[in-house]
Amino acid sequence: MRARDLAEDYPLVQLTDDALTAAQLIAEQRRPGVVVVDAEGRPVTVLPGSQVLRFIVPGYVQEDPSLARVYDEKGGAQACISKLEGRTVKELLPPKEKRYELPKVSGDATVIECAAMMARLHSPLLLVSDNDTIHGVVTTSHLLQVILSATGKAP
Repeated sequence: MRARDLAEDYPLVQLTDDALTAAQLIAEQRRPGVVVVDAEGRPVTVLPGSQVLRFIVPGYVQEDPSLARVYDEKGGAQACISKLEGRTVKELLPPKEKRYELPKVSGDATVIECAAMMARLHSPLLLVSDNDTIHGVVTTSHLLQVILSATGKAP
C-alpha cells in the first residue's frame, strides 16, 4: 500500500485565516491538527492542536500547571479563547527557525516510510504530495489502523 492510497481529504487553512476559526475546525472535527498552506495553496507546515494550546495557555501556567487552579472553568476558557481573537494562523506558529520540517512524503511512500517520517517529526499528520499536487493527509490513527490490520491485530 502506498501513501496516495492512504491519503484522505483533510481541511487546509491559510496563513492569513482567523486563528479562532482554525481552532474551531480542529475542535469540531476532532482533528489532531490542520495543514497550513500559503496564498498559492502550497503547504507550509502542520499546525497541531498542541501548538494551539501552547499559544493560548499562559506561559507561567505551562511552567507550573498547579497555577491553573486559580482559574474557574469558564474564566480559564475565556482567557484562553481571548488570546485567539483577532489573530491569524500565522501568529499561532512558532518562528520559521523553530519549526520542524514539513511532514510530507510522496504518493509512492510505503506505510513504513510514512510511519518513520511521522515518528521522526513527532507529527500527528503527514501530508502526501507530489510536486504541487496534494493527495491528502495521513493521520497517526489511520496509519496505526493499517499497520495493525496488516498483522491481524486490528481492534
